[in-house]
Amino acid sequence: MAVSASSEISGVPRPPGESGGRATWSRRWPAWAPWAAALWGVLYAVVEITWAAAGSTVPWRAHAAYPPVVQLLLAALALLAGGACPATIRTPAGPGRAAVTTVLVVAVPVFVAGTIGLPIHFVTLVTFSGVESATGLAQVLLNAAGAALLLLVGLAHRRRARGECPRCGRPHSGPVDGPLVHPAVSRAPHRTRAVAYLLVCGLLPWAGVKSIWLLGGDALGVAAEDWQRTVSARASGPARAAASAGIDVTVVAAAVGVFLLLGLLYTWGQVFPRWTAVLAGRRVPRLLPLIPAWLTGIPLCVYGAVLVVMAPLMATGVLPAIEPSAPFTTSAGITWMVEFGGLAFAGLGLGLVVAARSYAFRTHPVCAAAGVPDRTGSAPHRPVR
Repeated sequence: MAVSASSEISGVPRPPGESGGRATWSRRWPAWAPWAAALWGVLYAVVEITWAAAGSTVPWRAHAAYPPVVQLLLAALALLAGGACPATIRTPAGPGRAAVTTVLVVAVPVFVAGTIGLPIHFVTLVTFSGVESATGLAQVLLNAAGAALLLLVGLAHRRRARGECPRCGRPHSGPVDGPLVHPAVSRAPHRTRAVAYLLVCGLLPWAGVKSIWLLGGDALGVAAEDWQRTVSARASGPARAAASAGIDVTVVAAAVGVFLLLGLLYTWGQVFPRWTAVLAGRRVPRLLPLIPAWLTGIPLCVYGAVLVVMAPLMATGVLPAIEPSAPFTTSAGITWMVEFGGLAFAGLGLGLVVAARSYAFRTHPVCAAAGVPDRTGSAPHRPVR
Protein backbone atom coordinates (compact mmCIF):
# COMPACT_ATOMS: atom_id res chain seq x y z
CA MET A 1 0.00 0.00 0.00
CA ALA A 2 1.42 3.37 -1.00
CA VAL A 3 1.49 6.27 1.42
CA SER A 4 1.75 10.02 1.17
CA ALA A 5 4.66 11.71 -0.52
CA SER A 6 5.99 13.19 2.69
CA SER A 7 6.37 9.93 4.60
CA GLU A 8 8.16 6.59 4.34
CA ILE A 9 7.01 3.81 2.04
CA SER A 10 7.16 0.25 3.33
CA GLY A 11 9.72 1.37 5.88
CA VAL A 12 11.94 2.92 3.21
CA PRO A 13 12.86 6.57 3.90
CA ARG A 14 12.48 8.99 1.06
CA PRO A 15 15.78 9.96 -0.58
CA PRO A 16 17.05 13.48 -0.01
CA GLY A 17 15.47 16.00 -2.38
CA GLU A 18 12.13 14.17 -2.55
CA SER A 19 10.57 15.70 0.53
CA GLY A 20 7.79 18.23 0.06
CA GLY A 21 8.45 21.90 -0.54
CA ARG A 22 10.68 23.34 -3.22
CA ALA A 23 10.64 21.35 -6.44
CA THR A 24 13.99 19.92 -7.49
CA TRP A 25 15.38 19.93 -11.01
CA SER A 26 14.54 16.26 -11.44
CA ARG A 27 10.87 16.97 -10.79
CA ARG A 28 10.86 19.64 -13.47
CA TRP A 29 12.22 17.50 -16.29
CA PRO A 30 9.23 18.14 -18.60
CA ALA A 31 10.17 21.85 -18.49
CA TRP A 32 13.92 21.61 -19.02
CA ALA A 33 14.19 18.49 -21.23
CA PRO A 34 13.03 20.32 -24.40
CA TRP A 35 15.64 23.06 -23.91
CA ALA A 36 18.33 20.48 -23.14
CA ALA A 37 17.36 18.67 -26.36
CA ALA A 38 17.61 21.94 -28.30
CA LEU A 39 21.10 22.52 -26.90
CA TRP A 40 22.05 18.96 -27.76
CA GLY A 41 20.84 19.46 -31.34
CA VAL A 42 23.13 22.46 -31.81
CA LEU A 43 26.10 20.67 -30.25
CA TYR A 44 25.49 17.54 -32.32
CA ALA A 45 25.26 19.53 -35.55
CA VAL A 46 28.46 21.46 -34.81
CA VAL A 47 30.38 18.26 -34.09
CA GLU A 48 29.10 16.45 -37.19
CA ILE A 49 29.75 19.39 -39.51
CA THR A 50 33.25 19.83 -38.06
CA TRP A 51 34.05 16.16 -38.58
CA ALA A 52 32.67 16.20 -42.13
CA ALA A 53 34.64 19.35 -43.03
CA ALA A 54 37.85 18.01 -41.51
CA GLY A 55 37.46 14.60 -43.13
CA SER A 56 37.58 12.83 -39.75
CA THR A 57 36.91 9.10 -39.74
CA VAL A 58 33.86 8.27 -37.64
CA PRO A 59 33.27 4.49 -37.69
CA TRP A 60 29.77 3.11 -37.38
CA ARG A 61 30.97 -0.51 -37.50
CA ALA A 62 34.23 -2.35 -38.01
CA HIS A 63 36.01 -1.19 -41.17
CA ALA A 64 33.15 1.16 -42.15
CA ALA A 65 32.82 4.88 -41.50
CA TYR A 66 30.05 7.45 -41.85
CA PRO A 67 30.22 9.18 -45.26
CA PRO A 68 30.36 13.00 -44.96
CA VAL A 69 26.92 13.32 -46.59
CA VAL A 70 25.41 11.11 -43.88
CA GLN A 71 27.07 13.21 -41.19
CA LEU A 72 25.54 16.35 -42.71
CA LEU A 73 22.11 14.71 -42.88
CA LEU A 74 22.40 13.69 -39.22
CA ALA A 75 23.39 17.25 -38.33
CA ALA A 76 20.33 18.61 -40.13
CA LEU A 77 18.05 16.09 -38.41
CA ALA A 78 19.51 16.95 -35.00
CA LEU A 79 18.93 20.66 -35.60
CA LEU A 80 15.38 20.01 -36.78
CA ALA A 81 14.54 17.74 -33.85
CA GLY A 82 16.21 20.02 -31.32
CA GLY A 83 14.42 23.04 -32.73
CA ALA A 84 11.05 21.29 -32.53
CA CYS A 85 11.45 20.27 -28.89
CA PRO A 86 10.79 23.68 -27.23
CA ALA A 87 7.52 23.85 -29.16
CA THR A 88 6.24 20.85 -27.18
CA ILE A 89 6.15 22.83 -23.92
CA ARG A 90 2.83 24.44 -24.81
CA THR A 91 1.59 21.68 -27.15
CA PRO A 92 0.89 23.36 -30.51
CA ALA A 93 -2.48 22.64 -32.08
CA GLY A 94 -3.43 21.32 -35.50
CA PRO A 95 -0.68 21.15 -38.13
CA GLY A 96 1.93 22.38 -35.64
CA ARG A 97 1.36 19.42 -33.35
CA ALA A 98 1.41 16.99 -36.26
CA ALA A 99 4.69 18.47 -37.53
CA VAL A 100 6.39 18.23 -34.14
CA THR A 101 5.15 14.67 -33.67
CA THR A 102 6.40 13.67 -37.12
CA VAL A 103 9.86 15.10 -36.46
CA LEU A 104 10.14 13.21 -33.18
CA VAL A 105 8.83 9.97 -34.69
CA VAL A 106 11.48 10.16 -37.42
CA ALA A 107 14.37 11.37 -35.25
CA VAL A 108 14.07 9.04 -32.27
CA PRO A 109 14.61 5.75 -34.19
CA VAL A 110 17.53 7.26 -36.10
CA PHE A 111 19.44 8.29 -32.99
CA VAL A 112 18.46 5.13 -31.10
CA ALA A 113 19.95 3.12 -33.98
CA GLY A 114 23.11 5.18 -33.60
CA THR A 115 23.63 3.75 -30.10
CA ILE A 116 24.14 0.18 -31.34
CA GLY A 117 27.89 0.29 -30.68
CA LEU A 118 27.46 1.45 -27.08
CA PRO A 119 27.71 -2.02 -25.45
CA ILE A 120 30.89 -2.80 -27.39
CA HIS A 121 32.52 0.45 -26.30
CA PHE A 122 31.39 -0.24 -22.74
CA VAL A 123 33.10 -3.64 -22.72
CA THR A 124 36.36 -2.24 -24.09
CA LEU A 125 36.37 0.54 -21.50
CA VAL A 126 35.59 -1.58 -18.43
CA THR A 127 38.15 -4.18 -19.45
CA PHE A 128 40.85 -1.53 -20.02
CA SER A 129 41.24 -2.73 -23.60
CA GLY A 130 41.57 0.83 -24.85
CA VAL A 131 39.37 2.99 -27.06
CA GLU A 132 39.29 1.72 -30.64
CA SER A 133 38.10 5.07 -31.98
CA ALA A 134 37.66 8.30 -30.03
CA THR A 135 35.36 9.71 -32.70
CA GLY A 136 33.34 6.50 -32.78
CA LEU A 137 32.88 6.58 -29.01
CA ALA A 138 31.94 10.27 -29.08
CA GLN A 139 29.42 9.61 -31.86
CA VAL A 140 27.75 6.82 -29.89
CA LEU A 141 27.58 8.92 -26.72
CA LEU A 142 26.11 11.87 -28.62
CA ASN A 143 23.50 9.58 -30.16
CA ALA A 144 22.67 8.09 -26.75
CA ALA A 145 22.27 11.51 -25.14
CA GLY A 146 20.06 12.71 -27.97
CA ALA A 147 17.94 9.57 -27.99
CA ALA A 148 17.36 9.83 -24.23
CA LEU A 149 16.40 13.52 -24.38
CA LEU A 150 14.15 13.09 -27.41
CA LEU A 151 12.39 10.14 -25.77
CA LEU A 152 11.70 12.25 -22.67
CA VAL A 153 10.42 15.13 -24.78
CA GLY A 154 8.28 12.79 -26.86
CA LEU A 155 6.79 11.20 -23.75
CA ALA A 156 5.88 14.57 -22.21
CA HIS A 157 4.53 15.79 -25.58
CA ARG A 158 2.28 12.75 -25.93
CA ARG A 159 0.95 13.17 -22.39
CA ARG A 160 0.22 16.87 -22.89
CA ALA A 161 -1.63 16.09 -26.11
CA ARG A 162 -3.82 13.63 -24.21
CA GLY A 163 -4.58 16.13 -21.44
CA GLU A 164 -2.41 14.29 -18.89
CA CYS A 165 0.29 15.52 -16.56
CA PRO A 166 3.53 15.56 -18.60
CA ARG A 167 5.48 14.20 -15.62
CA CYS A 168 3.33 11.42 -14.17
CA GLY A 169 0.89 10.70 -16.99
CA ARG A 170 -2.20 11.09 -14.79
CA PRO A 171 -4.81 13.82 -15.30
CA HIS A 172 -4.99 16.18 -12.33
CA SER A 173 -5.41 19.87 -11.58
CA GLY A 174 -2.62 20.30 -9.03
CA PRO A 175 1.01 21.30 -9.64
CA VAL A 176 3.09 19.23 -12.05
CA ASP A 177 6.34 19.67 -10.13
CA GLY A 178 5.21 18.99 -6.58
CA PRO A 179 5.80 15.97 -4.32
CA LEU A 180 5.51 12.48 -5.75
CA VAL A 181 3.67 9.44 -4.40
CA HIS A 182 5.61 6.21 -4.89
CA PRO A 183 4.07 2.72 -5.05
CA ALA A 184 5.06 0.00 -2.64
CA VAL A 185 8.07 -2.18 -3.45
CA SER A 186 7.19 -5.22 -5.58
CA ARG A 187 8.85 -7.82 -7.73
CA ALA A 188 8.01 -8.57 -11.35
CA PRO A 189 5.11 -10.96 -12.02
CA HIS A 190 5.96 -14.63 -12.50
CA ARG A 191 5.27 -14.52 -16.25
CA THR A 192 7.65 -11.58 -16.74
CA ARG A 193 10.40 -13.32 -14.78
CA ALA A 194 9.92 -16.53 -16.76
CA VAL A 195 10.18 -14.67 -20.09
CA ALA A 196 13.32 -12.83 -18.94
CA TYR A 197 14.97 -16.07 -17.78
CA LEU A 198 14.16 -17.78 -21.08
CA LEU A 199 15.66 -14.93 -23.08
CA VAL A 200 18.85 -14.88 -21.00
CA CYS A 201 19.36 -18.56 -21.82
CA GLY A 202 20.50 -17.31 -25.22
CA LEU A 203 23.81 -16.51 -23.52
CA LEU A 204 24.59 -20.15 -22.81
CA PRO A 205 26.00 -21.32 -26.21
CA TRP A 206 28.18 -18.22 -26.62
CA ALA A 207 29.44 -18.15 -23.04
CA GLY A 208 29.91 -21.92 -23.06
CA VAL A 209 32.12 -21.93 -26.17
CA LYS A 210 34.27 -19.09 -24.85
CA SER A 211 34.63 -20.78 -21.49
CA ILE A 212 35.68 -24.03 -23.19
CA TRP A 213 38.43 -22.21 -25.06
CA LEU A 214 39.71 -20.40 -22.01
CA LEU A 215 39.70 -23.58 -19.93
CA GLY A 216 41.84 -25.41 -22.47
CA GLY A 217 39.28 -27.20 -24.64
CA ASP A 218 38.66 -27.09 -28.40
CA ALA A 219 35.38 -26.03 -30.03
CA LEU A 220 34.12 -24.98 -33.49
CA GLY A 221 37.40 -26.10 -34.99
CA VAL A 222 39.38 -23.64 -32.85
CA ALA A 223 42.11 -24.88 -30.56
CA ALA A 224 42.29 -23.40 -27.09
CA GLU A 225 45.93 -22.42 -27.58
CA ASP A 226 45.12 -20.52 -30.76
CA TRP A 227 42.25 -18.67 -29.11
CA GLN A 228 44.28 -17.71 -26.06
CA ARG A 229 47.15 -16.59 -28.29
CA THR A 230 44.79 -14.34 -30.26
CA VAL A 231 43.28 -12.89 -27.08
CA SER A 232 46.73 -12.19 -25.68
CA ALA A 233 47.75 -10.42 -28.86
CA ARG A 234 44.66 -8.21 -28.97
CA ALA A 235 43.91 -7.63 -25.29
CA SER A 236 45.39 -5.13 -22.86
CA GLY A 237 47.04 -6.04 -19.57
CA PRO A 238 43.90 -6.55 -17.41
CA ALA A 239 42.06 -8.48 -20.11
CA ARG A 240 45.13 -10.60 -20.80
CA ALA A 241 45.56 -11.34 -17.11
CA ALA A 242 41.92 -12.38 -16.83
CA ALA A 243 42.24 -14.65 -19.86
CA SER A 244 45.30 -16.34 -18.36
CA ALA A 245 43.12 -17.16 -15.33
CA GLY A 246 40.44 -18.69 -17.54
CA ILE A 247 38.13 -15.67 -17.42
CA ASP A 248 36.75 -14.08 -20.58
CA VAL A 249 36.05 -10.40 -19.93
CA THR A 250 33.13 -10.41 -22.35
CA VAL A 251 31.52 -13.19 -20.32
CA VAL A 252 32.09 -11.07 -17.21
CA ALA A 253 30.42 -8.13 -18.96
CA ALA A 254 27.46 -10.38 -19.79
CA ALA A 255 27.29 -11.39 -16.13
CA VAL A 256 27.05 -7.71 -15.20
CA GLY A 257 24.12 -7.43 -17.61
CA VAL A 258 22.42 -10.40 -15.96
CA PHE A 259 22.99 -8.79 -12.54
CA LEU A 260 21.28 -5.63 -13.81
CA LEU A 261 18.39 -7.69 -15.17
CA LEU A 262 17.87 -9.44 -11.82
CA GLY A 263 17.82 -6.09 -10.04
CA LEU A 264 15.05 -4.96 -12.37
CA LEU A 265 13.00 -8.05 -11.58
CA TYR A 266 13.34 -8.21 -7.80
CA THR A 267 12.79 -5.89 -4.86
CA TRP A 268 16.50 -5.36 -4.14
CA GLY A 269 16.58 -3.32 -7.33
CA GLN A 270 14.11 -0.89 -5.79
CA VAL A 271 15.52 -0.71 -2.26
CA PHE A 272 19.26 -0.92 -1.62
CA PRO A 273 19.95 -4.27 0.15
CA ARG A 274 21.94 -4.71 3.36
CA TRP A 275 25.24 -5.40 1.61
CA THR A 276 25.27 -1.87 0.19
CA ALA A 277 26.18 -0.61 3.69
CA VAL A 278 25.48 3.13 3.90
CA LEU A 279 22.75 3.00 1.25
CA ALA A 280 20.96 -0.01 2.77
CA GLY A 281 17.22 0.52 3.10
CA ARG A 282 17.03 3.59 0.88
CA ARG A 283 15.00 3.70 -2.30
CA VAL A 284 16.98 3.16 -5.50
CA PRO A 285 16.53 6.12 -7.90
CA ARG A 286 14.42 4.79 -10.77
CA LEU A 287 16.74 5.99 -13.50
CA LEU A 288 19.82 4.37 -11.94
CA PRO A 289 18.97 0.91 -13.35
CA LEU A 290 16.62 2.06 -16.12
CA ILE A 291 19.08 4.22 -18.07
CA PRO A 292 21.77 1.52 -18.48
CA ALA A 293 19.07 -1.08 -19.14
CA TRP A 294 17.52 0.90 -22.00
CA LEU A 295 20.83 2.16 -23.41
CA THR A 296 22.33 -1.35 -23.55
CA GLY A 297 19.20 -3.43 -24.03
CA ILE A 298 17.90 -1.75 -27.18
CA PRO A 299 21.23 -1.70 -29.06
CA LEU A 300 21.92 -5.31 -28.05
CA CYS A 301 18.50 -6.34 -29.38
CA VAL A 302 19.13 -4.73 -32.75
CA TYR A 303 22.71 -5.95 -33.08
CA GLY A 304 21.85 -9.47 -31.95
CA ALA A 305 18.86 -9.72 -34.29
CA VAL A 306 21.07 -8.78 -37.24
CA LEU A 307 23.56 -11.51 -36.35
CA VAL A 308 20.84 -14.12 -35.83
CA VAL A 309 19.49 -13.44 -39.31
CA MET A 310 22.91 -13.19 -40.96
CA ALA A 311 24.25 -16.56 -39.81
CA PRO A 312 21.62 -18.77 -41.53
CA LEU A 313 21.87 -16.65 -44.69
CA MET A 314 25.64 -17.17 -44.75
CA ALA A 315 25.24 -20.89 -44.06
CA THR A 316 22.82 -21.31 -46.99
CA GLY A 317 24.86 -19.21 -49.40
CA VAL A 318 22.43 -16.32 -49.65
CA LEU A 319 25.14 -14.11 -48.14
CA PRO A 320 28.84 -14.71 -48.80
CA ALA A 321 30.57 -16.72 -46.10
CA ILE A 322 33.12 -15.01 -43.90
CA GLU A 323 36.66 -15.96 -44.76
CA PRO A 324 38.30 -17.70 -41.79
CA SER A 325 40.88 -15.70 -39.87
CA ALA A 326 42.83 -16.53 -36.75
CA PRO A 327 41.94 -18.27 -34.57
CA PHE A 328 39.16 -19.72 -36.74
CA THR A 329 40.15 -22.29 -39.34
CA THR A 330 36.82 -22.70 -41.18
CA SER A 331 34.00 -20.47 -42.35
CA ALA A 332 31.54 -22.81 -40.63
CA GLY A 333 33.17 -22.13 -37.26
CA ILE A 334 32.83 -18.39 -37.72
CA THR A 335 29.22 -18.78 -38.87
CA TRP A 336 28.32 -20.74 -35.74
CA MET A 337 30.03 -18.14 -33.55
CA VAL A 338 28.07 -15.37 -35.30
CA GLU A 339 24.84 -17.25 -34.54
CA PHE A 340 25.84 -17.86 -30.92
CA GLY A 341 26.77 -14.21 -30.55
CA GLY A 342 23.45 -13.12 -32.03
CA LEU A 343 21.50 -15.34 -29.64
CA ALA A 344 23.52 -14.00 -26.71
CA PHE A 345 23.21 -10.31 -27.59
CA ALA A 346 19.57 -10.46 -28.66
CA GLY A 347 18.60 -12.62 -25.67
CA LEU A 348 20.29 -10.43 -23.08
CA GLY A 349 19.15 -7.22 -24.78
CA LEU A 350 15.52 -8.26 -25.08
CA GLY A 351 15.60 -9.63 -21.54
CA LEU A 352 16.80 -6.25 -20.29
CA VAL A 353 14.06 -4.48 -22.25
CA VAL A 354 11.37 -6.79 -20.82
CA ALA A 355 12.68 -6.39 -17.28
CA ALA A 356 13.10 -2.62 -17.64
CA ARG A 357 9.55 -2.25 -18.94
CA SER A 358 8.20 -4.12 -15.93
CA TYR A 359 10.41 -2.15 -13.54
CA ALA A 360 9.35 1.17 -15.02
CA PHE A 361 5.69 0.17 -14.77
CA ARG A 362 5.94 -1.12 -11.19
CA THR A 363 7.95 1.82 -9.85
CA HIS A 364 6.16 4.61 -11.68
CA PRO A 365 5.30 7.40 -9.20
CA VAL A 366 2.50 9.91 -9.64
CA CYS A 367 2.07 13.49 -8.54
CA ALA A 368 0.59 13.83 -5.07
CA ALA A 369 -2.21 15.91 -6.60
CA ALA A 370 -3.26 12.92 -8.73
CA GLY A 371 -3.93 10.64 -5.77
CA VAL A 372 -2.38 7.39 -4.57
CA PRO A 373 -1.17 4.82 -7.13
CA ASP A 374 -1.74 1.12 -6.68
CA ARG A 375 1.10 -1.30 -5.87
CA THR A 376 2.14 -1.53 -9.55
CA GLY A 377 2.72 2.22 -9.71
CA SER A 378 0.10 2.64 -12.39
CA ALA A 379 -3.33 4.13 -12.56
CA PRO A 380 -6.03 1.94 -11.01
CA HIS A 381 -7.42 -0.96 -13.06
CA ARG A 382 -4.40 -1.11 -15.37
CA PRO A 383 -2.93 -4.62 -15.79
CA VAL A 384 0.25 -5.67 -14.02
CA ARG A 385 3.26 -6.00 -16.30
